[in-house]
Amino acid sequence: MSASPEHWTAGIHAVRSALGHGRETVHEVLVDARRRDRRLAAVVKQAKELGIPIAQVERERLDKLAPGINHQGVLARTEAPAAGSENDLDDLLLALQEPPLLLILDGVTDPHNLGACLRSADAVGAHAVIAPRDKSVGLTPTVCKVASGAAANVPFIQVTNLARTLRHLQEQHHVFLIGTADEAEQSLFQADLSGPIGIVMGAEGTGMRRLTREHCDQLISLPMMGTVESLNVSVATGICLYEALRQRSIG
Repeated sequence: MSASPEHWTAGIHAVRSALGHGRETVHEVLVDARRRDRRLAAVVKQAKELGIPIAQVERERLDKLAPGINHQGVLARTEAPAAGSENDLDDLLLALQEPPLLLILDGVTDPHNLGACLRSADAVGAHAVIAPRDKSVGLTPTVCKVASGAAANVPFIQVTNLARTLRHLQEQHHVFLIGTADEAEQSLFQADLSGPIGIVMGAEGTGMRRLTREHCDQLISLPMMGTVESLNVSVATGICLYEALRQRSIG
């Protein structure tokens, strides 16, 4: 993966996760000079033990450095997680000793949704999250904050042509692609998610694009027993990934 620039990692959990990777990727920690609580003190203690410079600053400076983000009184100047490429994806898959579990996001543009998807992918041990470069959100500070450290743990692969990548996954790596669609007759709980699979989720509101849908080997739906017509993409992603984890754990 290519070298990445620095950015501000915001929030207690995200900063602690960044510190967990060691001092090589964290260059400075800023904390709210007026805030006193045990959670923030634990962050300061962790940074001190690593020998990372710590500065106490006014909250206004934190607000300015991380506008619109709930930083919880702490920022860390870190190496920004870098998105991988098609070549990185090939290397990753060839090195696996188990059937791959991939999450493929077709045009997710909301940073909160991507952050939540990355967090769920990390929780179930997914091997990578794949998304197109165009008309999709990347690894922004908001995404990294919502992901709570998962953005640095789960490989995030941005590809130039998603349809071509899907075909490559099928032909070269024998990945079975399962797309989600409200009108699909087979439900998630009837699908076999135990082998080498890629779970394909569509964009907020519009779902998968036509070419993406055509490359799926199977379409499934999530059972909806109430009055709402659909789920938020990050919620649906979490449900699908945990059903995959359940089946793979049984296997």
